[in-house]
Amino acid sequence: MENNILLSESFSRSGRHYYLDFRVARNNAHYITLSRSQQQPEGAYLRQTISLFQEDFEAFVQAFSNLINSAAYLDRQQESVQDMYRAARDGRARGIKSWAPEMRPREKMLAWGCPAMSGAELLAMLIGSGTPNETAVSLAERILARAEGKLHGLLKLGHAELCRFPGMGLAKASAILAAMELARRIYAPFALPLPAADLKDAGA
Repeated sequence: MENNILLSESFSRSGRHYYLDFRVARNNAHYITLSRSQQQPEGAYLRQTISLFQEDFEAFVQAFSNLINSAAYLDRQQESVQDMYRAARDGRARGIKSWAPEMRPREKMLAWGCPAMSGAELLAMLIGSGTPNETAVSLAERILARAEGKLHGLLKLGHAELCRFPGMGLAKASAILAAMELARRIYAPFALPLPAADLKDAGA
């Protein structure tokens, strides 16, 4: 089998190139290879690869998840569970629930309707929740800033860009993209074609 790669992802950083390939073996078993390629002083590339077979995928994902979760609390090893609980509780107390009812996005929408909502507040409704250190509205404001402060700028963002924001995962990013696509489909039937002169100017 000349090319047994079914799916592939890669990224590079500081002269090192990483490859994650999902492959199929001659016996039709699936496996993943993790490779790193780095240029040596003489110009050649040194490539190191490990393979992970399908029966080990679940154990690997669980181990990797445990490692990431443990690393997240590495600098808090001296804190007790009670200390962490109090910190989380205090963080929630500083969140949207601590705001005056008329300022909370959902309550504001019910009281005054959608036209009274800012773009960040509407986007926060899609996001649903922020992080212990940031409200959904603040997160929405940062995302809008990345879109040059314009709601239609969100059309230029994809899953990868949205998921780079702390507090944004695949589900929240998908909700925003779904809303953008609904807006596009709603508007599409009403979009008028450009006049002939404009089409000529546009190079059509």
